[in-house]
Amino acid sequence: MVNIMEARNFISAREMLTHNNWIFTTMNEAARYEKPPFPTWLTAISAYFFGMENLFAYRLPAALTSIFLLIIFYKLQLLLVIKKHVAFISSLILMTSFYIVFSGRDGQWDIFTHAFMMGCIYFLIRIFQTLNHKYLYAVVAGLFFGASLLSKGPVSLYALFFPFLISYSLTYRFENLKENWKPILLFILVGLTIGCWWLIYVHYYDAEAFAAVAEVESGRWLYYNVRPFWYYWSFFTQSGIWTIPAFVSLSYWYLKPRVSNLKAYKFYILWTLFSVVLLSIIPEKKSRYLLPVLIPLAMTTGFYVEYIIKNFSHRLTKIERVPIFLNFIVLAIIAFGAPFVLYYFFGAGILEKTFTYILVSIALVLIGVGFVFGLLKKKPKLLFGLQFLMILAILNFGFPLAELISPHRNDPNIEALKAYEEDEKIRIYEASGIIPELVFEYGKPLPIVKSEEDLPVDANNKKFGILVHQEALNWKENFKNYNYKLIDTLDLNPTMAKGTNSRLIREFYVLTKE
Repeated sequence: MVNIMEARNFISAREMLTHNNWIFTTMNEAARYEKPPFPTWLTAISAYFFGMENLFAYRLPAALTSIFLLIIFYKLQLLLVIKKHVAFISSLILMTSFYIVFSGRDGQWDIFTHAFMMGCIYFLIRIFQTLNHKYLYAVVAGLFFGASLLSKGPVSLYALFFPFLISYSLTYRFENLKENWKPILLFILVGLTIGCWWLIYVHYYDAEAFAAVAEVESGRWLYYNVRPFWYYWSFFTQSGIWTIPAFVSLSYWYLKPRVSNLKAYKFYILWTLFSVVLLSIIPEKKSRYLLPVLIPLAMTTGFYVEYIIKNFSHRLTKIERVPIFLNFIVLAIIAFGAPFVLYYFFGAGILEKTFTYILVSIALVLIGVGFVFGLLKKKPKLLFGLQFLMILAILNFGFPLAELISPHRNDPNIEALKAYEEDEKIRIYEASGIIPELVFEYGKPLPIVKSEEDLPVDANNKKFGILVHQEALNWKENFKNYNYKLIDTLDLNPTMAKGTNSRLIREFYVLTKE
């Protein structure tokens, strides 16, 4: 089942196709201007070609965009004269970092805005490093800049582009700025034109709805999900399996005499830290907002991994070996313990997917054996290779086990609700505010009806279904002329966490009028 962020995005994409809302985007037939539409366009096009009921179709654009991010990230390293094998290692680290994996797998718009901004950064640097095609690079950089703004507004501009500008100015410097002012001006004009036209258009033609959304969104930045300034200081843990190497890679004075390209290392560590500082200034904080930090962090980690691979056998001191051994011992324990943890977590139900369970267990145990062998024989390439392989094994063999806790296995589930609607030939409404996951899986909008006055005039209002939050008070007073009957309780929580998140629970009533 999709998560809440995916559901919101996918509903908008589906309604683009069903209601032709390509400019004035909607969610559950209500204006949704919180996010610009470019990723929604791409997702809608994918759904058009591969099927509106195909979850793969909705997730495909984000997956392809994450691949683009990896390619442009690798190309950027070569542009900065970083060795190919270091660029390749860093790209693998980025590919297997926690939030990069999940943003590329899930249909979240963060991957779009940051990937396109990386494309902008790559071509912007090319303007200063080449003598030919400057205006072409300026136009392409502007197109990517605009695409980033059209994906999630100024998010990547603030969290990725500004830290890049500061860090690049302090290390490589923007040389020949006077000679390049014309292509830079072209870049800015193209970028702002592409990035802002939708904002201006919607603001002009649907001013009231746009203003309401803007007021809510601006308030969230200041008052919603507020966290202290230091909330992001554990940002390196968001790289997941690379937490320990990422942490050590931030030790500038330790790695300064050891990296193969000191200038590039300074640039990337400054980029990482400036990004964290700027994000920390904003009162609203969420872990997934750290995704842009993982991009330069992957490069600092790559420099550290390169040093370890070169010197693991002979030159490392005992102290230097501590984080390396700690990293792979922890990974080996996870690999050996995975079969037991999975069985404990899923219980006997895991036997429904016996083959998958055996496959992931064998893969991880063998990788654990490889970690032990690599440590004993001092084979750093094998160790880090297995670290890459471990996350791939989890993604390919372990993720299918998540089906065992899918809300679809609850009784009743969304399919049962749809079947009831069809069998009873009634229409179902929502009384307590929408659950995006429910609306997407339901396959069509669920109108919000909080009182008799909200009932559609063109519908049969003598009998209908209504979904109500468990904690809703006095809702029955708004339907005084109806008799009501509780049919069942719909729980969209995972099977092992039923009842834990009240947002995902609705009581289903049928209301009738004599």
